[in-house]
Amino acid sequence: MIALTIKEIADALGARMIGLEPQSTITQYPVIDSRDATGDCFFVALPGEHSDGNDFAEAALAAGARFAITTREINGPCLVVTDALIALQALAQLARAKSSDCVFIGITGSQGKTTTKELLGHILMTQGETVVPAGSFNNEIGVPLTILRCTDKTKFCILEMGARHKGDIAALCEIAQPTIGAVLVVGNAHLGEFGSREMIAQTKGELIDSLPSGATAVLGAYDEYTPLMGQSRSDLSRVIFGEKSLCKVRAADVEIREGRAHFDLVTTSGRAAVSLRLLGAHQVANALAAAAISTALHVPIETIAATLSTAESTSKWRMELHDVGDYILINDSYNANPESMAAALRTLALFAQERGGSSWAFLGKMHELGGLERESHQEIGRLADRLGIDHLVAVGTDLYTVTCEELTIHECPDSQAAMEIAMNIQAGDSLLVKASRAEGLDKLSQQLLELITLRDTGEQA
Repeated sequence: MIALTIKEIADALGARMIGLEPQSTITQYPVIDSRDATGDCFFVALPGEHSDGNDFAEAALAAGARFAITTREINGPCLVVTDALIALQALAQLARAKSSDCVFIGITGSQGKTTTKELLGHILMTQGETVVPAGSFNNEIGVPLTILRCTDKTKFCILEMGARHKGDIAALCEIAQPTIGAVLVVGNAHLGEFGSREMIAQTKGELIDSLPSGATAVLGAYDEYTPLMGQSRSDLSRVIFGEKSLCKVRAADVEIREGRAHFDLVTTSGRAAVSLRLLGAHQVANALAAAAISTALHVPIETIAATLSTAESTSKWRMELHDVGDYILINDSYNANPESMAAALRTLALFAQERGGSSWAFLGKMHELGGLERESHQEIGRLADRLGIDHLVAVGTDLYTVTCEELTIHECPDSQAAMEIAMNIQAGDSLLVKASRAEGLDKLSQQLLELITLRDTGEQA
């Protein structure tokens, strides 16, 4: 964390100091889970859905935390505030104001945020100290915690920004004050909460609207809304990325081999070959977003291309490939929306075409689609049919059921029934597991992995 005195923190939060030396300096960033507390950190007692963070403050102190930010006095050094979340955000604003030498980059979009921030982090780390959000730290808690990880040596801070309501991203921007804002795509994720894609676009566009004069907007050319963002602002630099010839940062001569994209990265600086290690043709868009942001930061194209070609995903259950003998299993059970589901199915189809076996899509329900829920699921069923997927195993839902020419749809009430269907899998087959996180299909994926591992061992024996 940027070095701050206890007094500076207390003044910014309007806090009451108890048992603390005002001129003592703090450099370690905070924790919000008492189990993560170590020497020199401090603890923020956030309210939970079923618990009160204040109840864990003394445990954090016992584990080594120097003090706690609480909403009531405890037995130990603390700063007592009215609202712990507001205090955390105010502290992040203070740290941001003191980080004048660091570039803050906001990334939002209906999908691709996590992969893009990982790719961008991989690139920018070649240029200097870079802070990348842990996991999906993309909300009113995660963004402040990410900012507070910056030190006086941090050159770049990448911030993933999610939203579930209009105004969410504007509120995050008020804290973070990014000078580069990237909107990847406007899709149907959280459609049930926003009501329309137009409202989703307005919310994502809050990032661009919040940028200061002289800032850079990086915009994907993958929907009808995003490329138009910031058009009315002559004080912004706009960089459009995509696969169209008019894009400032684009991919040319895209080929998919063994499920991975190979292309030429084209920018105003020249052309360089990229061979992604990430799975799926949809990763081209994420790579281009990272390349466009890096280009705006004057990273050489040769560095961008070389670094993209060595980057690997660190996110669990996101297009996680298991190559087991004659079987392929893609575990993408972390989350799902219509766009990411379609991308995963296309990847499955490519593997099946290359390997010659049957394709099996084990799909659970996609959440938060509102009135378009049934229509969206049925369109995925029709897409699977058009792509030549052989088997769609619908786990815990009948929403995918449509009339198909070639696709066989198996309706299974639960994972146990799905595993009974899976006994028909044969050597050479390719499998995909995907659903919204709440469906818990990561367990089914693990069961399928164990099945094909046993099958492969037995076949080799």
